[in-house]
Amino acid sequence: MTWPRLLSSQRTGQLSVSSEQSRSAFEQDYDRIIFSHPFRRLQDKTQVHPLPEHDFVHTRLTHSLEVSSVGRSLGKKVGEIVLQRNPSLADTFTSFDFGAIVAAGSLTHDLGNPPFGHSGEEAISDFFIHHPLGKSFQSQVTESQWSDLIKFEGNAQGFRLLTKNQFGLTLTFATLGAFTKYPCTAHFPGRDKSKRSQKKFGFFQSELAKFEEVASVTGLNKIADHGWQRHPLAFLVEAADDICYSIIDLEDGCRLGLVAFDETVELLAGILGNKLDRLKLSKISGLNEQLGVLRAMAIRELTEDCAKIFLENEKGIMDGSFDVALADAGRFSKELRAISDLSIQKIYRARPVMEIEAAGFEALPGLLEEFIRAALHLTQKNQPHKFATVARLIPPEMIASLQATTDTYSMLRLIIDLVSGLTDRHALSLFRKIKGISV
Repeated sequence: MTWPRLLSSQRTGQLSVSSEQSRSAFEQDYDRIIFSHPFRRLQDKTQVHPLPEHDFVHTRLTHSLEVSSVGRSLGKKVGEIVLQRNPSLADTFTSFDFGAIVAAGSLTHDLGNPPFGHSGEEAISDFFIHHPLGKSFQSQVTESQWSDLIKFEGNAQGFRLLTKNQFGLTLTFATLGAFTKYPCTAHFPGRDKSKRSQKKFGFFQSELAKFEEVASVTGLNKIADHGWQRHPLAFLVEAADDICYSIIDLEDGCRLGLVAFDETVELLAGILGNKLDRLKLSKISGLNEQLGVLRAMAIRELTEDCAKIFLENEKGIMDGSFDVALADAGRFSKELRAISDLSIQKIYRARPVMEIEAAGFEALPGLLEEFIRAALHLTQKNQPHKFATVARLIPPEMIASLQATTDTYSMLRLIIDLVSGLTDRHALSLFRKIKGISV
């Protein structure tokens, strides 16, 4: 792989690279994402605490903005050194281009997450694994398509949203490459989960051809029939997310009283080392201000470390021999693991989180059943009259797409788009109304 191709500002359907003096193509990517409908929906999607009542608890929207900020810093730090190592790149690119690509990729990293976060992914998958209607479609799709349906993946759904024409994004190939942390399909017989890039999958069969175009333009190395080598800047997008959710989820847990302040300080002390001045910290008034100082210091340390690990392993990243999360390879991996273990125990499995997630396991499969039967009514007219009414709840542009589909897989993908795109509150409200629980 070579940096000039990896940093391609070409877009799908564009034969030549257009230029705008005031903004680079990668800055345009960032702006397009900010103003897009899928990004706006993140304001009411779960980060950790579903349907938060406190204004200081993060949603997917605030989390994505923070990850993007850290990603920009990582990109610029790495870009400065990469440009020094490759002087000819400086004729075309700057460190700000590296920062803008990673910032845009980071901004979109959770775009495909369904309501209720990871439990929502499991609820959608479970519908096709366990629900009688969901299971009935196995014989109507290919083996590869079935793998997509029984393993719903927010990363793949995100790539689908970013490459759909309906939102007018048309991002650069560099940003799409940096976004794709898992450049392989769900149906990957040779998957090696010891490699970070193969831990999950990054696109559905419906978008395989689109990713092949991304890989071709940016020069990603193909490693199998079902997978490619990761875009180097995807490591930085992943690191920005790892840094933010580790530190900021802990911060939220402390604010909510799920983790004691003293325990939070001790967990972060391993990262801050001798830079932690406990006496000075004790003189800061207010929990929010104290946590803010700790958070800023910890993120700074982790950002510096991840950039250092990337630059030390640039050659291995470029040739594919390095395939580890930067945060896992850094000097704070033990401390981050301790934070993760405590977060799982005290934050992610807190009773309010479990209660809402349990509701999601009812709501999402219930909505999938209702809307799939409505779609079958539109195309086959063999469903009870109720589903004619439910069909009228489907957005008009999606009805047109459903009526134009000729295969089961495409129909199911559209309905999954509809349900996974709902916000947490909208999903619960719509489920109650359709089921007659509330009017």
